[in-house]
Amino acid sequence: MISQRPAEAADRAVPGHWEGDLILGLGSSAIGTLVERTSRFTMLLHLPRLAGHGDAPRLKNGPALAGHGAEAARDAITRTIITLPEELRRSLTWDQGAEMAQHARLKIDAGIQVYFCDPHSPWQRGTNENTNGLLRQYFPKGTDLSVHSAEEIAAVAAALNARPRKTLSWRTPAEGLDEWLREGNRIRVATTA
Repeated sequence: MISQRPAEAADRAVPGHWEGDLILGLGSSAIGTLVERTSRFTMLLHLPRLAGHGDAPRLKNGPALAGHGAEAARDAITRTIITLPEELRRSLTWDQGAEMAQHARLKIDAGIQVYFCDPHSPWQRGTNENTNGLLRQYFPKGTDLSVHSAEEIAAVAAALNARPRKTLSWRTPAEGLDEWLREGNRIRVATTA
């Protein structure tokens, strides 16, 4: 639970603590969001519908063909987050949605500790909720999110990461993360030299 998350995640002092969620669209389409708490750096997860979606009525307890079931979410998060250095994979805070049913395997596959918000408490992932609001400028409610390619989704993430933020003293999330990575490398080199 979120009450067990390290204090460094709450005070944003140390980068590498992420918040995640799904934004949902028409026809059970979805895009996953990952937002780093310190820099507000955003990574988006392409969650295309799986083969067979819409071909027949949904089977109770059948496979999640909408593309954002537990296995698809785990695979997308893992594929995305392992591109980061290990020190930027400290924790992930998510709501208690069914898409995180494979959180134990995610922890192993991605090397990241997973925490869950209290039920009906989206404000416990406030950075992510704010980012989801910004994303609705690109992906309006009530639209089919499955029409967006991985490239289009990556372009939206790049646009958000290049957008100056008042909370970052008008720096961009990309600048904030880059600065931390440069500083972190300097510290690592100094301690190993």
